[in-house]
Amino acid sequence: MTDRIEVLATASEDIMRWLELGTAYFLVALFGIGVFDLGLSLAELMLTGQFTDPSAVIDLIDTVLILLIIVEVFQTVIAFSRDEPVTRIVITAALIAIARKVITFRPGEFGSTEDALISAVTFSLLLTVLIGGFYIVRQADPIPFLPGRRDSDDESTSQPSGEV
Repeated sequence: MTDRIEVLATASEDIMRWLELGTAYFLVALFGIGVFDLGLSLAELMLTGQFTDPSAVIDLIDTVLILLIIVEVFQTVIAFSRDEPVTRIVITAALIAIARKVITFRPGEFGSTEDALISAVTFSLLLTVLIGGFYIVRQADPIPFLPGRRDSDDESTSQPSGEV
């Protein structure tokens, strides 16, 4: 009975890994579509002469930040499937998401000044907490996390490339 449970557990773990990789490929496709859309939007702004419109520029920045969030989510999925730490990646993605909200913040879109103020204070609080969390994680592990890098990888043991 225990062997059968172990076989089923192993099979479910394999299926989960394949689903994680499928999610990663979906994010790659989504990123590609987003970059193509960004290029079209930029070309449209240049052709229509609206590239100096602050609202249009903010919309472009919003699209770029969404693409960066997709990259961070992709890195999270890959790191998770490799059983690597994801805390720093998740905090970075959250920082980008909050920065996006702050950059695209338009008080006129709220029903009242009080609603806009509550939203602004909430964004400020979230940003402060995330920066604090990022600082703590960075102090705990000062070596920058790179996807695919294992703890056993050490820059001091790498062979020189011969470049000056």
